[in-house]
Amino acid sequence: MSDASPRPVPGQVPVLRLGDVLLVTLQGDLHDSTAQQLQQDLAETISRTGVRGVLIDISGVEIVDSFLGRVLAEIAAQAKLLAARTVVAGMRPAVAITLVELGLTLPGLSTALSTEAGMRLLTQHSPVPGAGGPRQESP
Repeated sequence: MSDASPRPVPGQVPVLRLGDVLLVTLQGDLHDSTAQQLQQDLAETISRTGVRGVLIDISGVEIVDSFLGRVLAEIAAQAKLLAARTVVAGMRPAVAITLVELGLTLPGLSTALSTEAGMRLLTQHSPVPGAGGPRQESP
């Protein structure tokens, strides 16, 4: 994949590869068809490239509802099955409060306060436990 940023198609979320990590930046609302396309694009890209991480920046998202919470959880589950970790970065305090109020635990997702912290988390962390490789236990 070239270093040049692809031109996004209207209604499509751009997915950029930064080394061993896919970066997804969500802005505004994510509609059903766009969310489904994003999930498919991420799964195909992870499978094709063998990246080890997916970083989803939601700093541009004002409101997270149960739909977006479910989409994020499904992306994390698919990525884990393909031996990649998922980190959500840039969550606003109001979004975190809403997720808790909705009872959404977002299993399989790690969080980071910023995109930079999310990249560090993904590039310094061991492979996904239970996802196609040996699990490393802590002493």
